[in-house]
Amino acid sequence: MNKIDRRSFLKTLSVGAAGAAVASCAPKKAADSDPAGHYTTPVPTGQMTYRTNPNTGDKVSLLGYGCMRWPMIPNPNGQGEIIDQEQVNRLVDYALEHGVNYFDTSPHYGRGQSERATGIALKRHPRESYYIATKMSTFLDANGNDPNVARAGYYNSFKELQVDYLDYYLIHGAGLGGFGPGGVTGMDNLRAKYLDIGMHEFLMKEKEAGRIRNMGFSYHGDIEVLEYLMEMHDKGDAHWDFVQIQMNYQDWHYPQGLNAVQGEIMYNMLAERNIPIVIMEPLLGGRLSNLPVHLVQRLKQRNPENSVASWAFRWVGSHEHVMSVLSGMTYMEHLEDNVRSFSPLVPLNEEEFDFLEETTQLLIKYPIIQCNNCQYCMPCPYGLDIPGTLLHYNKCVNDGNLPESQGDPEYRKMRRAFLVGYDRSVPKLRQASHCTGCNQCSPNCPQRIDIPGEMQRIDKFVESLKQNTL
Repeated sequence: MNKIDRRSFLKTLSVGAAGAAVASCAPKKAADSDPAGHYTTPVPTGQMTYRTNPNTGDKVSLLGYGCMRWPMIPNPNGQGEIIDQEQVNRLVDYALEHGVNYFDTSPHYGRGQSERATGIALKRHPRESYYIATKMSTFLDANGNDPNVARAGYYNSFKELQVDYLDYYLIHGAGLGGFGPGGVTGMDNLRAKYLDIGMHEFLMKEKEAGRIRNMGFSYHGDIEVLEYLMEMHDKGDAHWDFVQIQMNYQDWHYPQGLNAVQGEIMYNMLAERNIPIVIMEPLLGGRLSNLPVHLVQRLKQRNPENSVASWAFRWVGSHEHVMSVLSGMTYMEHLEDNVRSFSPLVPLNEEEFDFLEETTQLLIKYPIIQCNNCQYCMPCPYGLDIPGTLLHYNKCVNDGNLPESQGDPEYRKMRRAFLVGYDRSVPKLRQASHCTGCNQCSPNCPQRIDIPGEMQRIDKFVESLKQNTL
């Protein structure tokens, strides 16, 4: 099969986009925002862009709600944090009101609380008004190769979500293997925690019984696994109704991390088979909305009235085989901004595609740690805030507060910004200096980050700043 040529695709898209959007695709005018960049017009209602699932005819909102990062509040009993159910209800109500109807969760999201919170919020609305996607997340379970554990997790999802059928069900993290020497491969995990314990046959029977409407998988990392699952599809040993992949304008040609696969390769493998695609990490865990200052200025000069994040969403949505684009919208302002980006979607033209490719070339020069704040590395047995530490480092890179030596013209300012910001964002007892190198975190990292190595590197950097020995 031939790969999809982008120029040919753009011609096709220009015809199909008019039918996909439900209103005029004219770009927002500058008058839609004030000089400070705040919108002065209402968030569009009734203008969401939808894509049709060819397998079921489902009319799926192009903006999907990723339920990994629901807002948290302190637990009243003093033990950690719990999901803020009242705020989740508000967010879900607003999303449904503005046309979002696809909600993606997992037994492991929100520290194990996401399915329940999502179910409570959605149960207040007619069942036919939304689609629920959840996952068999055995790859994160120590006992995930026990079929009884896998089936119990599956049945518990129905209980937590308060439903009697699942619209979209996924093998969670296919291709995900351990990090470093001796770590299991993605194929090892797929066999041990899915194929060899009879879960494929079990889920196919559940689909035949109508308890699963669409069967698919989410994919991370090992290309051998993706090729194997596509071979299953081609031979008729499996029919994947949809597949969820990480795709964004940086990963399209320049994926980061070990065993990373170019987004273009994954997209074409699925598009050639006409398999609908759900996108995760369109913002790379927020990194494409928190760019280095000069790149923000570059995007704002080109389109001052729209957010930096909207560029990434429009890029992903402009690919015709994408059924839904997931965004973990913790705050109402994120939800409002993203609804604007898809109500309706204004597809990128060829010049804008080239503009983002040039932006990517500039972006990859920055030494960002590829953390997307998925929290799969947590909790740390020694109490470290791993994502908080890595994200603070990334923020300082973006803000230009990562000095290379005392000879930097603004060394003192950068030193203070890094150290003060570190203490404010990560409590001292949870900082990198307390990392023991136990490596319980890395095997669960979808981005294949050598977490102990990065924590040790950051700790040495912090000490050199404190001692003025950089």
